[in-house]
Amino acid sequence: MAVKIRLRRMGAKKAPFYRIVVADSRYPRDGRFIEEIGYYDPTKEPSVIKVDADKAKTWISNGAQPTDTVKGILKKEGIL
Repeated sequence: MAVKIRLRRMGAKKAPFYRIVVADSRYPRDGRFIEEIGYYDPTKEPSVIKVDADKAKTWISNGAQPTDTVKGILKKEGIL
């Protein structure tokens, strides 16, 4: 089972916000997930990012691969 840390799109049309979730890579983008570890709202100024650092580090140490976008968010928050 390939586990990824990725964004799950929520919100209305033209007003997205994203939840950062841990999911099996075979599931669809907005489908089933294992655990929610934070959120990202790009519509606010400045962007709002909240990530549970302990959960993120635990999942990465267990082998979960963050996507490119999530990797950038985690670097910005100082987790990676």
